[in-house]
Amino acid sequence: MLYEEENIIQAFKIYTKLALNGESDKDSLRMYMADDTVRGLVDQFVKEVDCTTFLAGEKIYMVPLSMTSPFHVANEELKQKYLPTRAVNMDLYMMYITIIILFGEFYDSYQTMEPTRDFIQMEHWLNCVNEKMNSIKDHDQEQLKLLEEEYEYNWIAIVEKWDAMDDIKEKVQQTARTVSRMSFLNSVKNFLVQQQLIYEMGNDEVNLTEKAKIIIQRYYMEQEFNRGILEFIYNMERRKKEEIENA
Repeated sequence: MLYEEENIIQAFKIYTKLALNGESDKDSLRMYMADDTVRGLVDQFVKEVDCTTFLAGEKIYMVPLSMTSPFHVANEELKQKYLPTRAVNMDLYMMYITIIILFGEFYDSYQTMEPTRDFIQMEHWLNCVNEKMNSIKDHDQEQLKLLEEEYEYNWIAIVEKWDAMDDIKEKVQQTARTVSRMSFLNSVKNFLVQQQLIYEMGNDEVNLTEKAKIIIQRYYMEQEFNRGILEFIYNMERRKKEEIENA
């Protein structure tokens, strides 16, 4: 297929803005929506770097679909920019789990396609993570080892990591070896704010952005992407409630 030079230039300008910022401006959105050829070229450029586009509000967003994408945030960058000093890969796993739990609270444990809450307090997020970690600890070591093989996730080390974080008040001086659970969640929150997935409302309350809602519905709820982790975390909790009710 032959393209007009003007179409190629317009599409490349839009792609450049997406590549630099992860999002477009209103003018780019207007051109993207008005011309099928430009839109097709932009989507083709984005696909070549293992990314996808979606519309939210008055913007186009570009997000990586795989770890091989040059726009995927590298583990080392995550550890250096957002996590406590001397963070290791287990901190990244813990980060991912706490994000899943936060998003799950907005979507009633991922049972709804639309958010059921307008905001969540940081304290509520902390309590939810504590509850999920305690539920995981209810399994014996042999069960957890079998689950680790099934989900390819080191649940035992994650629970130990969470337990090792001193749950102390923020006013107490922190060190590289003493990180409170709330301090860790604040680090995760800063990452989510920077990625425009949540925004702060004051009073230690956060809400989802339109960008986050689309990503959650498209990817977090798909087993292909979450590898069954959502089912493990939330089915485990439901089974525990059923056992209590039937006791």
